[in-house]
Amino acid sequence: MKLELSRVVQGCRLGFLTGLGKSGQYSLELPGCLLYTRCATVPHLTQDTLHTLRDLPSVTQVSVDSLAEHQEVLEEFKEGVRKFAGLHDTVLFSSLHDSANTSPAGHVTNKTVSVWGSGGRLELTTDRFMAIQAAIQPDCYQSMADGETWQANTSRKRVRKAVDRTLAHLDECLVLHQKSQELKQAEIFGVVEGGDIMEERLRSARETAKRPVGGFVLDGFHSAAMDQDVRAQLISATSAELPQEKPRLVLGIGRPDEVISCAEAGVDLFESFFPFQVTERGCALCFDYTIDPDPETAVLELNGEMPAVKKLNGNEDKNMTPFEMNLKDKRYQDDFRPLVEGCGCYCCKKHMRAYVHHLLVTNELLAGVLLMLHNMAHYLGFFKALREAIASERLQDFKNRVLQCREGD
Repeated sequence: MKLELSRVVQGCRLGFLTGLGKSGQYSLELPGCLLYTRCATVPHLTQDTLHTLRDLPSVTQVSVDSLAEHQEVLEEFKEGVRKFAGLHDTVLFSSLHDSANTSPAGHVTNKTVSVWGSGGRLELTTDRFMAIQAAIQPDCYQSMADGETWQANTSRKRVRKAVDRTLAHLDECLVLHQKSQELKQAEIFGVVEGGDIMEERLRSARETAKRPVGGFVLDGFHSAAMDQDVRAQLISATSAELPQEKPRLVLGIGRPDEVISCAEAGVDLFESFFPFQVTERGCALCFDYTIDPDPETAVLELNGEMPAVKKLNGNEDKNMTPFEMNLKDKRYQDDFRPLVEGCGCYCCKKHMRAYVHHLLVTNELLAGVLLMLHNMAHYLGFFKALREAIASERLQDFKNRVLQCREGD
């Protein structure tokens, strides 16, 4: 695995991650995202349906919490999750937790971490964690970590302990990694912890960078309680301590505004759980990321005739963001436009808002399929536009376009 940077603009690192996979034949454009799955399947979509989307990431993310209870089956199968789940050719990255789920805190010890599957809590030692990774047979995976420092008002002592535990877990994982036949060609990513305490973040980054890891996972930034400016400062300072030639993946960040902020702070890779969360709310991503609008829109903007951004009201889902529309709302029952004008996804080419509204209010399973197709296409288009904006040195124009919808936040 090799990181090749072509340019850095306002902190954003543009380039490629090459030599991915056991054969080294895959690459991933940066900044970019991993393909989100639950139990090794993209929610709502079959493999064939998924591959109607263009520009899919070459790296698929699976999580230990969704696969841990299938350890015995995978060990008996012996050929890893990729073949077990019938995935098309892809690189596998295995993380500890599914960022779309909130796990209860308070179940970490000096020797174990806990994950929650469909059958409840599973306590993992380093030995069991590595045995599960060996059964999954990923191409890259994060080391075991104590990531329970994201809550507000976490004490300095607790944060320091989390950093120490995570470093100890990494050392143990590295020893077991060398002994594992199934993982001998895999890359291990070290996890940087430290909560919102700058001193601990820097210590974690420096110590992790001393270990023979292929990349870095920046954990503990997913809390809504953390101010976005504080997050950006912490990530920027942390990134400065990490080798430039190794990739940085941040966990738990999905909103477009937060993605841009983290990319400017030096993050290369993101998860793609956000489209799934939007889909589960019965919503469709609709924010604009086009730097150069079509002529009709450009004229409307010039004349100040663009409609105002709709502010969220008390009847909306409290988790909704300004980047999406709630298609369960009655206003869409006779709206015969596509979800997003000009979108090339299957849903927008074949169906209208009124039809998706009908599917949602009647609880039809097709609603999730169509929304997931659209939301993934829109999100992947956002990342492609971000890279193009960096390449053309128009990042500020891109930011202005994407962030204009936050007026309604």
